[in-house]
Amino acid sequence: MYKKKKELYNEGMATISISSARETLPDVVNLAQTEAVFLERYGKPAAVLVSPEQYNKMMDALEDAEDIAALDAAMAEEGPNIPWAQVKADLGWV
Repeated sequence: MYKKKKELYNEGMATISISSARETLPDVVNLAQTEAVFLERYGKPAAVLVSPEQYNKMMDALEDAEDIAALDAAMAEEGPNIPWAQVKADLGWV
């Protein structure tokens, strides 16, 4: 019923057609607690089912990546540098 794959950070993945998933939805949801389940329509990926915990980890990682990208963009901006002592004073840390 499921095609197993070992990819993506060495975590297991299963692939199942949407019609098969519909017939065995409770089993598919249980499987998604331990690995990603790729749902296929006409042999092509249509969706991925993951546990809420895995979803939250992925969203946190995405937010971290966006923060790093924003920091990189800010660092690349032209303009005068502000001395660290002044930054601390402006923030009331001194």
